[in-house]
Amino acid sequence: MKKLSIILITLFMVPALFLTSCKKDEKVTFDSQKALTDYLVAQDLDLNKILDGFVMPAPDDGNVSAKYVIDIRTADDFALGHIEGAHRVNLADLLTEAANAAGKDILVVCKTGQTATHAVALLRLAGYPTAKALKWGMSGWNAAFDAWTPNIGNEAEGNANWTTAVAPANLTFASPKFTSTSTNGAEILNERIAAVLADGFKTTTATDVITNPGTYFINNYFSEADYLAFGHVNGAYRIQPLLISEGQMNYLDGSKRVATYCYTGQTSAAITAYLRVIGYDAVTVLFGMNKFYNNSTAWTANKWTSASPKNLPYVTGN
Repeated sequence: MKKLSIILITLFMVPALFLTSCKKDEKVTFDSQKALTDYLVAQDLDLNKILDGFVMPAPDDGNVSAKYVIDIRTADDFALGHIEGAHRVNLADLLTEAANAAGKDILVVCKTGQTATHAVALLRLAGYPTAKALKWGMSGWNAAFDAWTPNIGNEAEGNANWTTAVAPANLTFASPKFTSTSTNGAEILNERIAAVLADGFKTTTATDVITNPGTYFINNYFSEADYLAFGHVNGAYRIQPLLISEGQMNYLDGSKRVATYCYTGQTSAAITAYLRVIGYDAVTVLFGMNKFYNNSTAWTANKWTSASPKNLPYVTGN
């Protein structure tokens, strides 16, 4: 009887030990991406807040003395001419320079406005909610720095991959994943901003997108009316306003490279920065609709023309 009791106790203990060891081996994987997106929504940093008033045109009188101007062009371009009082810095060192603003609103300047809007999205996420980009960049400040005219185009004209068909129905995809050294939303955000700055400005061309649309998950950030009236790349989705809080980010396929385009490449550059922060492999289509179809008569707003540059003063040297 005693032996039987020992046997029964042993039989009960072995499964218990096995189950306990299994529990010890199980690892709970922390979802850094969800922690970050939850934090962004809680802090009122959804995409619409980042895009609210994020660009400003060059003032007619050229007076931006109230701004802390950060110029992220190369040293050579800066030496050829820049806004008086501007501080030149490489994009990777943006946050270091921003810390010197001493309470002034930041204005970021580049050649075309596209790298600057990318930078402004990151600045706003990093705690500079009033940062703005100079629309059209130095190209819009003075025609001497025009980098837009050589880059407008009509890639869509007569192209079989340009259509006015209705947008495909949105599908829901899994969120992208990334790891972090922290489980704290604010710290994860800072890590991601630093990583995106270190990676640099990620772009693609209108030529590649319209030639190889299947390579990308394409989002045309237009209103429905403009999407249909202006035409778009065949197969392009129209996901707008693209908010985390409304589940619209999950309409993007995180398993593919996400290419966003708009009218000028400036909004799409900011969106691309945001998407990269939250884990997407995202690129902006340089020059946007202005490269796809600048001579189209279906649209006029946000179109680059010979009248776009102003003739504002600048200084040379470093």
